[in-house]
Amino acid sequence: MTSNTEIKSLLDASVPHGPIHAAILGRACELAYLPAGEGREAFRRELNLDAELISVSNTQVYVGETDGAIVIAFRGSESFMNLDGFKDWLLTNARNFLIVPEGRAGTDFAAAGVGARFHSGFMGAIQDIWEPFFDRVDSLYSASERPVWITGHSLGGALALLAGWRLERHFIPITRLCTFGAPMIGNDAAAAAFNRTFSGKIFRYVDGGDLVPRLPTVSLFSNTYQHCDREIAIGEIGENAESRVLAQVDAESEDEGISSSASATLWSELRNGMPSHLMGNYLNRLRNLLS
Repeated sequence: MTSNTEIKSLLDASVPHGPIHAAILGRACELAYLPAGEGREAFRRELNLDAELISVSNTQVYVGETDGAIVIAFRGSESFMNLDGFKDWLLTNARNFLIVPEGRAGTDFAAAGVGARFHSGFMGAIQDIWEPFFDRVDSLYSASERPVWITGHSLGGALALLAGWRLERHFIPITRLCTFGAPMIGNDAAAAAFNRTFSGKIFRYVDGGDLVPRLPTVSLFSNTYQHCDREIAIGEIGENAESRVLAQVDAESEDEGISSSASATLWSELRNGMPSHLMGNYLNRLRNLLS
């Protein structure tokens, strides 16, 4: 079991971000796929976190605490049985999902600037869970102000970024945001706003064989979506999977977007590269860095 003192020292915001931070947060991401009872026990046994699963509709997040930290881990899509449902979000109709948030979310994201656009699917998912999620985090932080670490794998990484922004707007400062294999959440103006707000606090881990971080995309020639800083590449150094796939479907592409045949080719390659996307793969890569 990891003690409170060990977690506090390992998740030390006073030292530069490194693989040890990522390994702890990555394990939290993996545990986030467990059901409530099993997950609660595993978070306590392995990370000494008293964690509660919050689940609304298709969005799930564990909020854990020790004396020295609050750790938030969003569940993503661990298999294509789940990820296939997001094909329209990530590829087929990605252009039409870029929107200006409205309502309470719109108020929180107004500070991103007039040109900022965000993916409506991710925005809707974070809105679904926002009220119980914020109530829990606010209660823990109000009881004892501690560093707040947010993480997420796959689609959970996108939600982690959006949640971090909203918590900041509600006066809960974020210590670090760490994602694994996460897709893009908005356009270049949105990415720039995140870079300003979380300068030096975002760390996006990307395996070279994982195509999910290259999505959503609206065209093979250019993309309205952009990532925020900072990307950390892990795994084998070689030809990027995205470049190889784009070369394969270039002849099938259209000037205004991705043709249906090109879309099918990309999604098939995404399926084939699923082992690179799994959280277990990312943890193995991190263990190699630590060994």
